Amino acid sequence: MELKRSLLDQAAGKDIITDEQADQLWTFLSEQQQQTPSFRFTHILYYFGGLIAIGAMSLFMTLSWESLGGWGLLLIALIYAGAGLWLTEFFLKRLNLKIPAEITATFVVVLTPLAVFGFQAGMGWWSGGHEYRDYHRYIDWSWLFMELATLASGAVMLWRYRLPFLVMPVAVTLWYMSMDLAPFLFGEEYVAWELRKWVSLWFGLLIALLAFWVDIRNQSSRDFAFWLYIFGVTAFWSGLSLMESESEWSKLLYCMVNIGMIFTGAILGRRVFVVFGGLGVAGYLGYLAHEVFENSLLFPIALTLIGLAIVWLGILWQRHEQPVSDRLRRLLPTPLRELIERRHY
Repeated sequence: MELKRSLLDQAAGKDIITDEQADQLWTFLSEQQQQTPSFRFTHILYYFGGLIAIGAMSLFMTLSWESLGGWGLLLIALIYAGAGLWLTEFFLKRLNLKIPAEITATFVVVLTPLAVFGFQAGMGWWSGGHEYRDYHRYIDWSWLFMELATLASGAVMLWRYRLPFLVMPVAVTLWYMSMDLAPFLFGEEYVAWELRKWVSLWFGLLIALLAFWVDIRNQSSRDFAFWLYIFGVTAFWSGLSLMESESEWSKLLYCMVNIGMIFTGAILGRRVFVVFGGLGVAGYLGYLAHEVFENSLLFPIALTLIGLAIVWLGILWQRHEQPVSDRLRRLLPTPLRELIERRHY
C-alpha cells in the first residue's frame, strides 16, 4: 500500500483523523522513510556514489595497480578498509545515517579479495595465471581463497552491523564460487555448456532457498533476503531457460515452472520471481505462436480468451480476497504465515 500526504489530508477532511494528527503522522512516516532505501534523489546519490567507489576497487582496477606488488596492494586495501570502517561508525553513531553506512560497510567487504590477493602475491603463494583485475572476468578455481575470505568478512560485518546491503557482496561471491568450484570439481567436463547450465540452475535454486530461509528467520523490518533472491532467481531462471529440448512436454513443463514462479512471487511479495516468470511464459507463448501454431487462425483467439479469463479470475479474487486469504493462511505453517503477513500487511 502506497501512502501519500494527500490521502492523510483526505482522511482529515472526513474527520477520521485531525489535521494535527495528519501532520504528526506524516512527519513520523517521512523520518522512517529516510532510513529505508527508495527511489528518491538522495538515495540515488548515495548508491550511485557508493557503487562508483566499490567499482573502483573491484571492476575498474587498472593494470598500473599491479605494479605496486602484493604488499603494496595489501597495504592499500587495509588503508581503504580502515577508512571504510571509520566512516561506517561515523555515519551510524554520529549522523544516524544507515544507508551511507551500508555502502561504506559493503566497501570494506569488497576490499577483501584485493587484500587476500595482495597477501598471497606478497608471500609468493599466488599460483594463478591471472592478475587481480581478472577476478571479475575469468572463471578460475584459484580465486577460491579470495572468495572464502570475502564470505567470512561479509559474515563478520553482517554480525557486527546488521545492514542488509552487506548481503550483496556475499550473494555475488556465492555466485562466483559456484562458477569457480565447478571446474575445480569436474575438470575439463565443465567446458561443456550443458554442465554449466545445470550448475547455474542448481546453484540458483539453492540460493533462492537460502533467501527464503533468511526471509523466514528475519523478524526485523530490514530486507536481508533481497540480494539473495536477485542472484538466486537470476541464476536459476538463466540455467533453466538456456537448456534445449525437442520435447513439447518439457517445454510445457518450462512454462508451468515459470507460472509457478509468478505465483511464488505474488505470495512472497518478491517481484523478481514475477518478472522472470513473466518473461518465461511470454517466451513459451511466443514459441507456440511462431513454431507450433504458426498457421493457426484459432490460436490468437484462444490466447485472447485465456487472457480475459485470467483477468476475470483477478476480479473474482479481488471480490473475495480477504476471506479466502484468511482461510488459506490458516492452512500454512506458522513461520510462512508470519512471513506473508509481514510482506503484505
